[in-house]
Amino acid sequence: MKQLFILVAFLVVTTIIVSCNKKSKSEVKVVSVEDMQTLLQLDNIQLIDVRTPKEFKEGHIENAQNIDFLSSNFAENIKKLDKNKPLIVYCRSGKRSTKSIKELLAAGFTEIYNLEGGIIKWKHKGFEVNTNL
Repeated sequence: MKQLFILVAFLVVTTIIVSCNKKSKSEVKVVSVEDMQTLLQLDNIQLIDVRTPKEFKEGHIENAQNIDFLSSNFAENIKKLDKNKPLIVYCRSGKRSTKSIKELLAAGFTEIYNLEGGIIKWKHKGFEVNTNL
C-alpha cells in the first residue's frame, strides 16, 4: 500500500513538473483591418511591415517598423524584436507576411497577428498610409 501511495505521488509530481515546463502555445491570428485598428491602440504592440524598403517608402501604416522579409538578414533583424510583446505583421497582400510568420514562430514569438489582405486592403478600406520615414 505504501509503495502504491509513493508511485501515485511520484506520478502526480511528475505531471505537475512537466505541465509547468511546457511553453505557452503560439498563437497566430489573421485579423481584419477593423480588428487591427483596435490592436493598434495597445501600448505594447509591435507593428512590422515585411515589404521592401522601396515599398515601405511609398506608404506604410503609421508606427510600423520595416523588416524586409526578402532581405538576407531577415532572421537576424527579427531577433531585435521583443518576443514577449504581441506582433502585427503585414505586407502588400498577405503572402509575404504569411511566409514570415513561419520564421517568427521558429524564432520564438508566441502572439502574432497577420493583417488580412495586407496594405492593399488597408487602403481599400479608406485607412491612411504614412509616407514619412
